[in-house]
Order: sequence, then structure tokens, then C-alpha cells
Amino acid sequence: MDDFDAEKAGDDRREETEMRWTRPLLIAGLWLAAPGAQAQLLPAPGAGTLGGVGQIVPDTLDRLGGIVDQSGLDRLSPARLADRLAAARTARIDALLRQHGEAVELDDRREPARRGIILLTGADAAAIDKLRAAGYGVERIEAEGIDMAITRLTVPDGQSLARALRSVRKIAPKAQASADNLYFPSGAATEGRSATLAGHGNVGRGAAGLIDGGVAAHPALAGVIEQRGFVAGAPRASAHGTAVASLIGGSGRVKGAAPGTPLLVADVYGDDPAGGSSFAIVRALGWMAARGAKVVTISLVGPDNPLLAGAIRLVRDKGVMLVAAVGNDGPAAPPAYPASYPQVIAVTGVDGRGRLLPEAGRAAHVDFAAPGADMMAADMDGGRDKVRGTSFAAPLVAGRLMAGGSVEALRREAKPARGKGYGAGILCETCRNMD
Repeated sequence: MDDFDAEKAGDDRREETEMRWTRPLLIAGLWLAAPGAQAQLLPAPGAGTLGGVGQIVPDTLDRLGGIVDQSGLDRLSPARLADRLAAARTARIDALLRQHGEAVELDDRREPARRGIILLTGADAAAIDKLRAAGYGVERIEAEGIDMAITRLTVPDGQSLARALRSVRKIAPKAQASADNLYFPSGAATEGRSATLAGHGNVGRGAAGLIDGGVAAHPALAGVIEQRGFVAGAPRASAHGTAVASLIGGSGRVKGAAPGTPLLVADVYGDDPAGGSSFAIVRALGWMAARGAKVVTISLVGPDNPLLAGAIRLVRDKGVMLVAAVGNDGPAAPPAYPASYPQVIAVTGVDGRGRLLPEAGRAAHVDFAAPGADMMAADMDGGRDKVRGTSFAAPLVAGRLMAGGSVEALRREAKPARGKGYGAGILCETCRNMD
């Protein structure tokens, strides 16, 4: 066995060991997570889930929810809350891998990503030739609107994504290589019957952008809405996207923070089991920059990703203001992205008493808080329903940013809050549609 074969064999043994010790097991209703994590008795998916989007695609996007009962979160100690949320996230990812292992695998950081795909920027011609010679499929792509050249590599058969990433970084050390990581909605909304997409014409420059699932037709969404899909089967109406859209530009019984605001909607989920990927989000950002979006809301969370970070810098340089939710994995979870990028306005959620949601995640910074519980948003059946999560705080801040025109205006508007974690204060405190 030569040195290269020995290294590959060692990688395989390490990956097998890591998978055995980091993947949870479901035994008699108990999710057993990594060593040292407390076993959790979790309710069945679909009943009172936290951070979920429900059935956008049957049996596919249940993975987007953290399987945690919302009741009693306020009464848990910080340690118990952290354990429960961590177990839920582990269970969510494990369920995704078991149900859609043909489309999803873990990268070298144990983060979920599109199977067999590596995204590369900054690779020269010599490096590309070496990658082809090593068996990688190579596709060069120009992202619309942001002048970003992307090389999408297909991993050779039989090679794991984690090992391939290490190999690519050795072959092309001057390039930025990353997995096509997946990003999950950060709030719960109930799916309904509607499958009709909202759409009332072409949106002009200066609209609000929304990167999420598709948006359903709804009486509250009477403004101009234009939708485009960035994965297979998109655009497709979703409860999460519809609720978020209503909190930006809704009017009537479901009033958003900037009623009637025209919306550009990018569906990055569609029918794709590996939807919500960094590549889809980057393409959506480029489209919105090209269309002259003023503010873009991203109520999705996931890991740091070099491709996404670069696209966000380029979009921000074009004057697009970005708002993102901090997620619902709890304050003990790692910082969430894209909210943690310095170019992004990071938003956390508060309940009806102005308290930070116990499940609210964290980012490298928090800029503002807004309602994320004890509130209503548009549902899929033309009515409204309760929603919960930092997903629904972010669009309220985005709407106020559309109305005020600047971050400075938001700071003047924000209500000061006692304690840490609220950023500059609470915005749109009465934007709950509870009357």
C-alpha cells in the first residue's frame, strides 16, 4: 500500500468512527446523540414542532423543523434547554440523512450538504486541469448579478464528500473550496391546502427580496409579487415563505411591517430534497441584485460557507441591504449564518412580553429584536395562523428597513430593551396581527 492509499484508508476509518459516534440512534422513542449529550424523549414530528416548515414537499422538508415541543421552554434551565435543542438538531439532521441519503451527506465539518458537490472559487486553469485529471467533473458557472465565477465539481464515484474536500484543497490550495451546505428555515408555520402561487406581474427596482420557499396566493398579499425558482420543481407555494412574505408586505387582516411592498421571491427549496443549499441562495442573491432589490430577507440558518460569504459581500457592495434571522437552536448553539456575516443585519425574536425567545439562537452580532412569538401571519388557506421563531422577526425588521430606508432610521425607531441580546432594541413591537 503506497502513502496515498494508506492516507485514504485512514480517512475512511476516521469517517466511519466519526459517523458511529456522532450520528444519533432512535431507540424506544429516545434520540441518543453524541457521547456526553443527554438522551431526550421527543414528541412525534408534526405536533407542536419548533423551527419547522411542515410539508412543503411531502416527507422531505420535515427535516427543517427541530423536533421540540414548544410548551414549557420558558421553564427549562439553560442547561436543559441547550440539551433539548442540541438533541433536536441532531435528530433533524439524522432524519434528513436517513430519508434522503441519495441527495444529502455530511461535509468535513459534519454539516449537511448536497451529496457529491464541491463549490470552488479562485481556481486557476492549472488547478482545474489537475482536478479533471483526478477524476472530478468540472462545470464553470457565472452567477447572475454579482460577477462571481464559480466552479462546481462533481466528486468521483465512491469518494465521500469529506475526503474529497480535503483532496481538492491539496490539489488547488489557492482556491476556496466548500461543500454545497444546506440552510434551514428558522420558524414554525402550519402547512395548508393551497398550492396556488402568488404572482401579480413584474416587480420594478427597489422591491423587497425574500429568499425562502415559494409564496402562496393570499388576500393579504395583494401587492406586486414576482417569483422565481432556483432548484428543481420551484417555485412552489410553502407555508413558511407565505408567512414571512405577509409579515413584510401584507395588508388587511394580516398586516406586514411595510404594507403593499412589492416582493421578489426566490424559492430555494421547490421539490429538491437538498433544497436550501448555498449555491441556490447565491444564485438567488445574484438575481435580486440584478433586479435592483433594496432589502433582502433570509430567514434561513446554517454554517459558515466561503461561497455564500463572498456572494453576500458582493451583493452588499451593490447597495442591497440584507436581513437574516439568528435561528432557533438556542443561545448555546454555534453562531448561525448568514446572520453572523458582518454585512448582514442579524435579528432575534421576542415574545408578547418583550422577552427574548428561549430557543432563539445567536450570531456573531445581534442588531435588532422583533416579535417572534404570540403573533399571527398568513396561512396557506387564505386565513391566518400562529407562528413562532426568529424567522418571523426578520421580515418585520426588513419591512421597517424598507419603510425607513436606512439602518440609522431603524436605530431611531427601536425601543430600548433591558438586558443583553436585543441589539439596538425592539422594532415593530405591535406588529403581531392579534386583534
